[in-house]
Order: sequence, then C-alpha cells, then structure tokens
Amino acid sequence: MKEFMVELTTVVPEGTDPAEVDRRRAAEAVRAGELAAQGRLFRLWRPVGELRSVGIWLADDEADLRANVLGSLPLWPWMSAVITPLQSHPNDPGRAA
Repeated sequence: MKEFMVELTTVVPEGTDPAEVDRRRAAEAVRAGELAAQGRLFRLWRPVGELRSVGIWLADDEADLRANVLGSLPLWPWMSAVITPLQSHPNDPGRAA
C-alpha cells in the first residue's frame, strides 16, 4: 500500500439539521476506528485552533483512497481534500522499522 498525506476540511452545508450533523459525526468516529483497524488510517491530527484534519492514510492508489477509503466516511460529502502522495525519505528514522 502507498502512503498519502491528506488534509481534510469539513464545511457543513448551511441549514443542515443539527441532529444530522451529530449523527454523521458519531458515525465518522466509528468509521475512522474501522479504517484504523484495517490499516488504512495510520495517523490523524487536528491543527490547533483549526477545523480541519491532517492525516496519513494508506491505499493502493489515489483512486482507491478516494473511492474506498475517504469516500466511505460519513462526512465525505461535506469535505474537501488535499491529497499528497508520499514516498520514503532516506533519512526517515522509522524507515528501517
């Protein structure tokens, strides 16, 4: 599998029922746990003071990432994504692990 750095920003459409937002956020937490257990979501951060996330995700390719991984997130219809393919750096201290 290939690694991707993904920056996700979620914008809830104006006028969305707050109960729907709560339902999707709860389902998002469950799905993120499932993707982590499958080895698809490796790490996830939220920049301090921002409503976006930055994570390391694994997929066969970008099409797989969009369709089968990110596309399975309940909040995906409300998200924009910046996807950057990653490759190992020769000085990565975790490279040998």
